[in-house]
Amino acid sequence: MDFREMRRKRQQLSDAESIEILEKATSGTLALLGDGGYPYAVPISYVYADGKLYFHSAKDGHKIDAIRNCDKASFCVIDQDCVKPAEYTTYFRSVIAFGHIHIVEDENEKLQIARLLGNRYNPNQEEALQKELEHGLNRMLAIRFDIEHLTGKEAIELTRLRK
Repeated sequence: MDFREMRRKRQQLSDAESIEILEKATSGTLALLGDGGYPYAVPISYVYADGKLYFHSAKDGHKIDAIRNCDKASFCVIDQDCVKPAEYTTYFRSVIAFGHIHIVEDENEKLQIARLLGNRYNPNQEEALQKELEHGLNRMLAIRFDIEHLTGKEAIELTRLRK
C-alpha cells in the first residue's frame, strides 16, 4: 500500500528519531477496526524490538476479536505534550506506526515475546520472570505488530529550537 506523505514535512521526524521514541516510551494507543466498523482504540503497554511492536493480552475480549477480524492496525505513541497556553498550542512529539497485527501461535515466539515484555518492565529479575512465565504464560496471548510505515512528527516550535 502507498501511505500518505506527511503534509507538513518540516515537522517530520527522521526514522531514527521515531524509533528512539518507540524504544523509550512504555505505552501507546492501539487502533483497530472494532465492532460494527467502529474504530476501537485501546491504551496498551508494549515493547519495540527488531522493527516490530509486541503486546500481551488476555485470550478474549474486544481487542482480540478486532485483531481476528482485521489485521490492519495503527499504533500511536506521544513522546511529549507540553501545553503552551499563551501561544494557544502544544509542543508535541509523537509517532504513528501502521501495519499488520497478528496473534502469535508459535509457542517459542510467544515465550520470546513474553521475555521481551518482562525484561522491559521488570529488568534484571530473571528468577521472578521465570516464575511468572511458569504461572501465567498459558493464560496470555502474545501479539506481534509488523510495522509497514512509520511517521514521527513534532511541533514546528520544537523544529525551530533544534536548528
